[in-house]
Amino acid sequence: MNDRILIQDLMLRTIIGINDEERRNRQDVLINISLHADTRAAGASDDIEDAVNYRTITKRVIKRVEGSKFYLVERMAAEIATICLDDPRVGAVDVRVEKPGALRFARSVGVEIHRTRSELEV
Repeated sequence: MNDRILIQDLMLRTIIGINDEERRNRQDVLINISLHADTRAAGASDDIEDAVNYRTITKRVIKRVEGSKFYLVERMAAEIATICLDDPRVGAVDVRVEKPGALRFARSVGVEIHRTRSELEV
């Protein structure tokens, strides 16, 4: 699958981190998602039924992230990947989660993962 659907710069607020202050106060996380899917059917038909509904996926990601209290960005990224791969048309996903301002002198710190449907079906 060479086609990608991009969800870029999704800024959410959540509890994330291991320190006491991070557990008390919501902080920003920046999320970027690349959904690997075959978009040819949707491109030919111009019908939403043939497309990956990125709006639905984004709503699920927002609900999960804003309602979470993860300790690690790695766990958050893994949960987001699972949500994305729930759509059977998504064969793989790249997820990047960043915490802006988490380190002094760094614009942000984060993790980027790549997951495929076959990895989750094991």
